[in-house]
Amino acid sequence: MNSINGEKLPITVVILTKNEEEVIANAIKSAIHHFSEIIVLDSFSDDSTVELALLNSAKVFQNTFVGYASQRNFALKEMPKVNEWVFFLDADEAISEELVLELHQVFKRLVTEGFGMAYMRRKDFFMGQWIRRSSGYPTWFGRLCHAPSVRVEREINEEYHCDLQTMRLSGHLLHYPFAKGLAYWIDRHNRYSTAEAEEKAKGVKGESKLIFSRDPGLRRKGLKQLYMRLPFRPLAGFLYLYVFNGGFLDGKAGLRFALLRAFYEFLINLKLDEVRTADKKTQGHHQ
Repeated sequence: MNSINGEKLPITVVILTKNEEEVIANAIKSAIHHFSEIIVLDSFSDDSTVELALLNSAKVFQNTFVGYASQRNFALKEMPKVNEWVFFLDADEAISEELVLELHQVFKRLVTEGFGMAYMRRKDFFMGQWIRRSSGYPTWFGRLCHAPSVRVEREINEEYHCDLQTMRLSGHLLHYPFAKGLAYWIDRHNRYSTAEAEEKAKGVKGESKLIFSRDPGLRRKGLKQLYMRLPFRPLAGFLYLYVFNGGFLDGKAGLRFALLRAFYEFLINLKLDEVRTADKKTQGHHQ
């Protein structure tokens, strides 16, 4: 499907990359006919990511990766682009046609009525099917941003903050987290769990009160903090997703997905204990 009436949306799609040669073409192709600018913001890949991005008509900028929030803020505030509105698309995602149609319908309203950000859901795919229940669907992501009005915080599982009003869209992103194989997913979540444990060890108090916020991003942050305090959290998460949320209805793929999620949470727990033990030893040496 091409852009409506030949008109592309005045939105810059930004895709962060680091060695994404297996998936980058699919992400770009889902957006190239519908948005006026596609930029791949690369962290100095040493595979063919940059060449494939250029081959598929995207622009490429390179910036040293410090963390996801830092990279996204660079895209919003510093990187040259032709539009004030930015759509963040991950390299292992695609933009659905329903979402494109909806953006054509609502974009003028977003601009004229003073919105600063739009939230959307995504469908996670595993073993060739949408994992609706074991994935914890629906989760809302603030991906369409008015660049001057949005800031991103937290270097892992980023949080998007906007002081203007926000909108929820009904269209979906399509997410393929296993497109590069199970081994890659495990390696990636091994790194993510380390970052999560270090973040949790900082122990910001009072964030669980955010569950009462009207902002979906802040509410998600509060729920996550509350969830992190649960005893036997990996088991509790598995039982919620697979039993109470109906993950068993997703079949074999649902069971495996829920187990992988529990494994990830278990890694965070183990590494959090490791970080806290190391901190206590360090404090003991300074006393």
